[in-house]
Amino acid sequence: MKNFYCFKQISNNGRSGRRLSLGEYKRAVSWSKYLVSSGAEIKGEGEVEWSADMSQLFIGNKFASGRHSRIYRGIYKQIDVAIKIVSQPEEDEDLAAMLEKQFTSEVALLFRLRHPNIVAFVAACKKAPVFCIITEYLAGESLRKYLHQQVPHSVPHNLVLKLALDIARGMQYLHAQGVLHRDLKSENLLLGEDMCVKVADFGISCLESQCGSAKGFTGTYRWMAPEMIKEKHHTKKVDVYSFGIVLWELLTALTPFDNMTPEQAAFAVCQKNARPPLPPGCPPAFSHLIKRCWSSNPDKRPHFDEIVRILERYSESIEQDPEFFSNYKPRSKNSILHCLTICMDGNDSSSVKA
Repeated sequence: MKNFYCFKQISNNGRSGRRLSLGEYKRAVSWSKYLVSSGAEIKGEGEVEWSADMSQLFIGNKFASGRHSRIYRGIYKQIDVAIKIVSQPEEDEDLAAMLEKQFTSEVALLFRLRHPNIVAFVAACKKAPVFCIITEYLAGESLRKYLHQQVPHSVPHNLVLKLALDIARGMQYLHAQGVLHRDLKSENLLLGEDMCVKVADFGISCLESQCGSAKGFTGTYRWMAPEMIKEKHHTKKVDVYSFGIVLWELLTALTPFDNMTPEQAAFAVCQKNARPPLPPGCPPAFSHLIKRCWSSNPDKRPHFDEIVRILERYSESIEQDPEFFSNYKPRSKNSILHCLTICMDGNDSSSVKA
């Protein structure tokens, strides 16, 4: 395999390091034999804009893996990248077809997304039975891994706010593009060196106009909205529910429903309206928002536009008053209605003057 130079080990400084050991080579060959090209771009019909030039791809250490994928650090055209390699099982045609559909959908979505809080797409390769998606590499780790390295309930509230705002802004942009993530969880949120959060992994995302019921859906029960667990029709509000669980994770640094199996958690959420217990010292500013986000009624959950406004208001308030979270009291429904009445009256009067 004369072009196996593409699979040199990558050192931390981005330069080529030691060669693969015999054991590493054998493990890599099963994936790499489908990816090594003659030095040209691998393209299919309609793929010209995003097809990768495989002669420019160097694959390094594996740093994550899923049920049907491996994620490696690498270099593509002299920039650090993450390489997600998906393998279609030869023995299961239905699963192979589903993985190909997910790959096509993920690439189509990533290709159109550009936002500071969304992982940046670089290129992709479609050469069955192995596909790869190349995205920017983030020097940090997943939010889940970071949180599990912390002492429970120890993440400072100002950092919780910063991370939550990054996530909310990314999701606000995603929903504005008409995209449902459908698997928002701490494992799919990546951290940069400056603790900037980026939403990642769009394997089961879809355009809202194309999302039907959740029948046969394979999400993650601990973060999944009850309407999805019940395989009912769902909207953007399923991501809001998941955001509520992620915000709980930020405050506790714990795994939701960690005393249950995923199936038990799903049953408890749907049949008993169970939610992870809020910590005793949880600031009302956060607990109030979390409860709204994970409401069993999707219509009562706020949109991400509102969530971003709320978190930005919190951020401004804490700059003015470091004790904001201790002093905060949620507005009553009456005061909100009063505010709306004033705003409406103001709009009416201004329209009359105009």
